[in-house]
Formats: sequence, C-alpha cells, structure tokens
Amino acid sequence: MRFVTWLLTYAAGLAVAAQLLDGIRFDGPATGQAELQEKILPLLLVALILGLVSTFIEPVIKLLSLPFIILTLGFLLLVINALMLLLTARLADAFDLGFHVDGFWSALVGALIITVVGWGVRTALPARD
Repeated sequence: MRFVTWLLTYAAGLAVAAQLLDGIRFDGPATGQAELQEKILPLLLVALILGLVSTFIEPVIKLLSLPFIILTLGFLLLVINALMLLLTARLADAFDLGFHVDGFWSALVGALIITVVGWGVRTALPARD
C-alpha cells in the first residue's frame, strides 16, 4: 500500500506540473477522454522513474553537496530537485515515454509544484501508525 501511495503522490505532482506549466508536458492529445486514456500509463511510468531517481540518486547528490547546501542555506536543494526532474525527463526520453521538460527554469518551477502537491497529498491522507 505504501508503494501505491508513493507512486500516486509523484503522479499527482507530475500531472499538476504538466497542467500548469507550458515547459513540462506529455505527448498526446490535450483534452478529453483520449488525453486521460493515452497519458495515464506514461504518467505512472514517469512517476516511477522520478521516484526511483529520488530514492537512489538524489540522496547521494545531497550527501556529496552537503557543504554547499549549508553554505547556500538550503537553496541548493531547489537546484538539485530541478536537476533530478531533468534527469527524469532524460530517462523518460530514453524509454520513449513522451515526457518533456523544456529547460532548467521549467524544471525548477516544476520541482516546486511537485513538492507542494506531494506535501498536500501526504497531508490529506490519513496518518500511518
């Protein structure tokens, strides 16, 4: 159950970011039932990739850059999150999932949106004991 929650949290964040930003998008139809049918599987696969990148690669990057994170009072974490989203887009492109992030600034704002949406979803869910 924890895995499903984790996956759906990332998927919700990606969906909101793709909806709000022109620089983050999925290939395919833009409206209607066809959009939902064609984009749900790529959305879940990209959420899985983002979750795996966040689980395995991001902690290593954060550990290696810890002195700079402290020096910048944590602002470097925003850059790291944006870079992880760009890496996810590259990996999704390698698997031909149709997910695109157009540049660093779109990735930065998208990472903020994904973080806020993820926080909101986790807050709305009942607490685990």
